[in-house]
Amino acid sequence: MPNDLSPTARALRALEVLRARPGTTAGELAARLGVTERAARRYVGILREAGIPVESSRGPYGGYRLGRGTRLPPVHFTQSEALGLVMAVLAGRPAADGADDLVGTALGKVVKALPESVGRQAALLREYAASAPDPYAVRPDPAVTGELVAAVAARRRVSVTYRGETGDAWEAEVDPWSVVVRHGRWYLLCHSHRAGAIRTYRVDRVRAVRPTAHAFVPPEDLDPVAVLAEHLGLGWAFPTRVVFAAPLTEVAPWIQPPMGRLEPSGEGCVLVGSTRNPAMYAQEWLARVPFAFRVEGGQELRAAVAELGARFTAAASDQP
Repeated sequence: MPNDLSPTARALRALEVLRARPGTTAGELAARLGVTERAARRYVGILREAGIPVESSRGPYGGYRLGRGTRLPPVHFTQSEALGLVMAVLAGRPAADGADDLVGTALGKVVKALPESVGRQAALLREYAASAPDPYAVRPDPAVTGELVAAVAARRRVSVTYRGETGDAWEAEVDPWSVVVRHGRWYLLCHSHRAGAIRTYRVDRVRAVRPTAHAFVPPEDLDPVAVLAEHLGLGWAFPTRVVFAAPLTEVAPWIQPPMGRLEPSGEGCVLVGSTRNPAMYAQEWLARVPFAFRVEGGQELRAAVAELGARFTAAASDQP
């Protein structure tokens, strides 16, 4: 260890040692710091003066231990790290530039705690960078999100109270595999014992989470993002089946996962899925695919495509 470290730096190093190895003796601490035992005790004294409760005990199992309420050393950011943090927050949560936003107040505390040389540009960036709100982003309850993440980490089945899009609420026991953030929305990817199948629940619609006594084992080699994308287009009220005359390799780049599953079919391909909004499916998704297609399945989707086609035909007509 370099000999030019300041007493404060050595004290912080001593704190790291005590946190990693409770019961470290003065001799062991001195050896790790590369100093004498007297110097090691002095650094422990510096920690105590700073309000960090370092307890000591004698005997064969004695040594130094950190007491309850230990305060962590300050976190140091480089200017690039500080700017990157502010940019990430504003990109993911535009409302964070307001003082009344939960994340905004937390970001303000971080910026204020930064040294002047680092925090100046971060503060300016937060004040003068404008961020347009994402109309599709939905913010779930942090407490509910934390409970779900804890269940994912503990591999513990939970019972959730869920409110559907129509406002109806129900309860289901689920194995929470992962929490996935996609396009500004938070989803719980899970196995529902109520449905006996994989389900994707919007976290902002989860009203309560209750742990159970049951453990679970998630699927091996689980790719939460890929599985979520695959299932977003399944299980909705209105079935869809769209046949394209072009090969799958050409159509695939234009198909979003929530539209359904694209499969080869003869010289073309077929898109099989479901939707809760046939008009949106026709106007925002199918209309932008630059290949000829035919809607074979889904009466509601056929009607939505016919209505959209009639509107476009009327728009190009010479008649007023």
